[in-house]
Amino acid sequence: MSILVAGGAGFIGSHTVWELVREGFDVVVVDNLSSGRREHVGDAPFVRADLLDKSAVRDVLRSRKVSAVLHFASLIQVGESTLDPRKYYTHNILSSLNLLDGMLDAGVDKFIFSSSAAVYGDPLETPIPETHPTKPVNPYGRTKQMIETVLEDYGRAHGLRSISLRYFNAAGADPEGRTGECHDPETHLVPNVLLSALGKRPRLEIFGGDFATPDGTAVRDYIHVTDLAAAHVLALKALLTGASSDVFNLGTEEGRSVLEVVRTAAKVTGQSIPYTVGPRRQGDVAVLLASKEKAEKGLGWEPRLSSLETIIGTAWDWHRRAIC
Repeated sequence: MSILVAGGAGFIGSHTVWELVREGFDVVVVDNLSSGRREHVGDAPFVRADLLDKSAVRDVLRSRKVSAVLHFASLIQVGESTLDPRKYYTHNILSSLNLLDGMLDAGVDKFIFSSSAAVYGDPLETPIPETHPTKPVNPYGRTKQMIETVLEDYGRAHGLRSISLRYFNAAGADPEGRTGECHDPETHLVPNVLLSALGKRPRLEIFGGDFATPDGTAVRDYIHVTDLAAAHVLALKALLTGASSDVFNLGTEEGRSVLEVVRTAAKVTGQSIPYTVGPRRQGDVAVLLASKEKAEKGLGWEPRLSSLETIIGTAWDWHRRAIC
């Protein structure tokens, strides 16, 4: 039986593919390559297909004898989702429903969902526990919340068991150099800082210097992408051994401001990183920090590579190779 990884050629998906392969799982990757790269998953079996094509999704699930699905395929830009919500609701909701319907038709009942800290909206407490109210403040976060609700309903009605993993800020690159972050356009802070240091991007722009934080810039919980991938493998193993549906945060409980990231990157790279401070992006909040207690206890998960220096160091090694 195979593990289907939808969106497996993308940033977090490809790292998870390598972790699954290392753990001995039989993996099949499905991706439309709109943002992912085929070469990032090595020799893993690959099907180029779009999740909006319901018949293609059904065919893959039936022909590959899939036992569980990990779903990474989604649009992820918060700012863009605010400007073009139609695009986000169409893609993120319909693609997920097509995948879930194909699973039910094929008798597949185990699902790992790539969710987001964006489901929480403006935090009422930090670090944020999984019991925190979900009140997303942008369409991207609302699409993730909606699919989590769908999973609850499908669980009650159809016996689908699912684990939703609410990511905080994924960053870094595979320590072995097999895959890394390659978005176009690139909107994430760490790669943009490093690409600016390499002269591959214009001067870095920081979005917002007037947040209610110590230095005025937004504070986020940065987690190494390989640690995220390891959590997915643990969640899959939990479902395969009979675990019930659940949700888990994936973060470190440690907040770093944008300016801290810039200063650490300058130290790691030995490069000056000039920047300007512009207006906030619509939908951004001041502080997002995860409580990791539930993931530690429920999955046996512990982030091991998520110091800011390691995150930036592995990403720097990746981007210096001029792969992106």
